[in-house]
Amino acid sequence: MSIEADQVIALYTRHAPAWVAAREQGAFVEGEWLRRFGVVMGVNETAADGRAVLDLGCGAGQPMAAHLVAQGYAVTGVDASSTMLELFRARLPLQRAVQADMRTLALGRRFAGILAWDSFFHLRQDDQRRMFAIFRAHAAPRAALMFTSGPVHGVAMGELQGEALYHASLAPDEYTQLLDAHGFDVIAMSVEDPDCGNRTIWLAQSR
Repeated sequence: MSIEADQVIALYTRHAPAWVAAREQGAFVEGEWLRRFGVVMGVNETAADGRAVLDLGCGAGQPMAAHLVAQGYAVTGVDASSTMLELFRARLPLQRAVQADMRTLALGRRFAGILAWDSFFHLRQDDQRRMFAIFRAHAAPRAALMFTSGPVHGVAMGELQGEALYHASLAPDEYTQLLDAHGFDVIAMSVEDPDCGNRTIWLAQSR
């Protein structure tokens, strides 16, 4: 068991201002994937909550949640770091912010879109496997689900302000199997997308 995996929330809390500054100064390369996410959500737009998005590991809300809000979506941001949520509320005061661990989330409602961007991959592999039931529990019919992972099964250590930052991934075949077993179809997937910061990205839709 990796000790570093238990330190992710504290690490982001400790270095929240530096992380936010770096994120806001970086290039916004996620626009095309957010556009695709919106297309999948579009099938729900006539429903009462057809533009409701659940952002798991929302951080300070930049750039993902802010972009979605600008497009007319209502975002519920979830983060385990109270410091990050304070920054989220300051930037997006009209959106709902919930302090919670995504691994035990139970909001009792469903969303047209679920996003776990640059957050899901900080979970241990067994926790990632268990997350698919939580995705399912919060997904409306035909909801969009988008998350980032690693390209292959394994653990990779990054760095945040000189401290070790834990990442883990399952194999692509296992993600595909987990999605299918929990009622999601893969719409698009890219391994280390060169146009999106070399992220490995999954976009799926609930059945």
